[in-house]
Amino acid sequence: MSTVLCPISLAEYNDRDRVPLMKSEYYCGEMFAMTSGSPEHSLVATNFTREAGTQLKGKPCVTYNSDLRIKVPTTGLFTYPDASIVCGPPQMDAEVGGTVLNPSVIVEVLSESTEKYDRVKKSSHYRRLESLRELILISPTEALVEMYTRRADQTWSFVEYREITDTLVIQSAGVAIPLSEIYRNVAFHE
Repeated sequence: MSTVLCPISLAEYNDRDRVPLMKSEYYCGEMFAMTSGSPEHSLVATNFTREAGTQLKGKPCVTYNSDLRIKVPTTGLFTYPDASIVCGPPQMDAEVGGTVLNPSVIVEVLSESTEKYDRVKKSSHYRRLESLRELILISPTEALVEMYTRRADQTWSFVEYREITDTLVIQSAGVAIPLSEIYRNVAFHE
């Protein structure tokens, strides 16, 4: 069995990542600074979080913004999705405090600089989370929401919403959000 040599330890990552002005991902001994998003990116993420949170009041699921760190135990990725929903009590990582292991829903708002990574590598990590039921990718530049849903046989189905009149239905959390609310106050540019 080969041993992977990592440039920094997980403890060093945790210490560095708690610097208030910087969020970063951690994977296999390396830290990757996370870039900030556009105003549209921020607005879409805020709109989603607000709408989901309002619908989840009094229910066993809770919506979190991008300040919640998620760990994918099977791959070792630590990251901050744009939004997430945890149903039931959060399971916390024993090594790195403030890190949740069991999101039911993860939302990434795509950006020009990270779209390929979010769609391919990061999505692959996320889909290895046993707790994950829906993975949602949202475009901030056009009305486009893509959702991957885990089926009972552990395969994934895909649906996309392209009309502002569509409603995103997140069955695992019991939430239905009109795209008009996700894109409230967003000005699409030609």
